Amino acid sequence: MPEAERDQYALIAELYDGPYSARDDVDFFVGEAVAAKGTVLEIGCGTGRVLIPAARAGVNIVGLDISPSMLQVCDARIRAEPDAVRARIGLVTGDMRAFDLHRTFHLVMLPFRPFQHLTTVEDQLQCLRCIHDHLDAEGSLVLDLFNPWLEALANRPIGVEIDDAPDSTLPDGRRIKRRARVTSHDRAQQTNHVELIYYVTHPDGREERFVHAFPMRYLFRFEAEHLLVRSGFAVEQVYSGYDKSPFGSSYPGELIFVAKKA
Repeated sequence: MPEAERDQYALIAELYDGPYSARDDVDFFVGEAVAAKGTVLEIGCGTGRVLIPAARAGVNIVGLDISPSMLQVCDARIRAEPDAVRARIGLVTGDMRAFDLHRTFHLVMLPFRPFQHLTTVEDQLQCLRCIHDHLDAEGSLVLDLFNPWLEALANRPIGVEIDDAPDSTLPDGRRIKRRARVTSHDRAQQTNHVELIYYVTHPDGREERFVHAFPMRYLFRFEAEHLLVRSGFAVEQVYSGYDKSPFGSSYPGELIFVAKKA
């Protein structure tokens, strides 16, 4: 099977993080990792946007991702770090639904919504139970979801590109403009089929266009809580933002769970 078909991130791995440089979630996750006072597992670590700052802050952390292309970019970034930072990081290629690292962790965290790539309840439960098995007796989970915005779900036009993130520039001078569109919306399955479209302009003026297409399932607050409880967790906090504001204090806000292994 061609690499681009086997690994959906193969064509865009080096482009992925640029548009997210303005996200305000890194300090939150690094703070949670430091507070855990033990080894951390990040699921969906991608190219290291959260993983590397956590290691810089003194955290021993393992990053798991299903995409070899994303991990290749992450590994290159890690190799540019000082020896002490590199020594704190491990990388594993794996499926969040079925992995066995033969160890447990003080904290498992899923920054920036990788859980929503799981489109069936069976997959969601398999993932949460696998996480449960990899937590210490007093371990915690931080699960980051987007809070479904009802107005957008009802009225967002299908097939229309919208600005998705600020423009960014790679170190080699390539400029990235990213747009997004929903190509279909299955309300019964709570699933959007999404395209992220990368318009890349090279320093010599040459232009390229790359499309990253995937389904994404949205979950409502109490639906997610039920999944967590069914998987052996006790929900301790539900936040509306990375400033730890309580859920409901802003709309739509985020949907961030902190749960303990029950």
